[in-house]
Amino acid sequence: MADTYTPREMLEKLVGFDTVSQRSNLELISFVEDYLTSHGVESTRVYNEAGDKANLYAHIGPMDPGGVILSGHTDVVPVEGQNWSTDPFALTEKDGKLFGRGSCDMKGFLAIALAYVPQMLAAGLKTPIQLALSYDEEVGCEGVIPMVKELAGKMPKADICIVGEPSLMKVVTGHKGGIGFETEVTGYEVHSSLAHKGVSAIMTAATLVEWHNHKNADAVASQDPDCIFEPPFSTYHVGIINGGTAGNITAKTCRFINDFRLLPGVDVSQAANEYRAYAANLEAKIKAVRPEAGIRITRQYDMPGLAPEKNGKAEALARRLTGDNSSNVVSYGTEAGHFQAEGISTIICGPGSIEQAHQADEYISIDQLDQAARFMRDLINALS
Repeated sequence: MADTYTPREMLEKLVGFDTVSQRSNLELISFVEDYLTSHGVESTRVYNEAGDKANLYAHIGPMDPGGVILSGHTDVVPVEGQNWSTDPFALTEKDGKLFGRGSCDMKGFLAIALAYVPQMLAAGLKTPIQLALSYDEEVGCEGVIPMVKELAGKMPKADICIVGEPSLMKVVTGHKGGIGFETEVTGYEVHSSLAHKGVSAIMTAATLVEWHNHKNADAVASQDPDCIFEPPFSTYHVGIINGGTAGNITAKTCRFINDFRLLPGVDVSQAANEYRAYAANLEAKIKAVRPEAGIRITRQYDMPGLAPEKNGKAEALARRLTGDNSSNVVSYGTEAGHFQAEGISTIICGPGSIEQAHQADEYISIDQLDQAARFMRDLINALS
């Protein structure tokens, strides 16, 4: 017998799976796979190299091109170090809110899409719906990249993608692109009284960090007053830094995590190459002191921006269904740019507020869940 769930029941099931990015998501994927199978819907897994995580996609309706993709990620951010007042992996209702890790970002949207599979099947869709569940969005959209390629190659190509990141059910047409690095500097240890004979990895790293400050200052100075992003300029950031052995020794190693959040239209590769060129010039200087010294830059992720589309199909459909005519862009990154890069018209529209994402006591309001359910019903009707 086919399994059926209300949106809230489905959300309770999904929140119950601990899919923090550092862990496997296969239990959740198996649950969704079995659920879809019970309704006669075939689904396909796309594994990561280690085989401990997987994407899942499915096609509902006629095997025709021109469908709508409903995309969302299954991974969530960690809860360690956060002061939760509820069990983060058990959905808890209080004061019209549903608390749990991922309830907002973004298992709420996935719960709606999955709970309405029976209605999709019963409606006799004339335009198909494709479900796309990915892994490791929170650590750089690693999972969605191979899935987008496989969807485009093995399924009828969709015209539209709706990414259900929390937007309070507003239609978001653009977001910044991003690229992240791990930068590791190797110095040469000497007593700090003889610093000229060594290379301090920390002080070299500080020069690289200061490059980010200069880039931020340039971005602020050249910002477009008509830009609707917040902030209205690209940003360059260092989030973690570690290094050094003792206060009187030039540091042998220093490592930091850095990222750029770039406005749509800013060339991500060009920005990365500029940083690498600056680092290469600095590396030549420290090698002149000690040939053992060096700088190693490892790219952690590369996330294309989502550019607002002129007469975009996805925007037109979402505005018709929601009635939202406001202009909205966001500074956080999503998988949306990857779908757009494949020639699929893409927007963001999902329940909940991004202000609740990644927080202790993350929640989605019942009203937002209800709004998303209404949106899904209207979408099914529009495609039937």
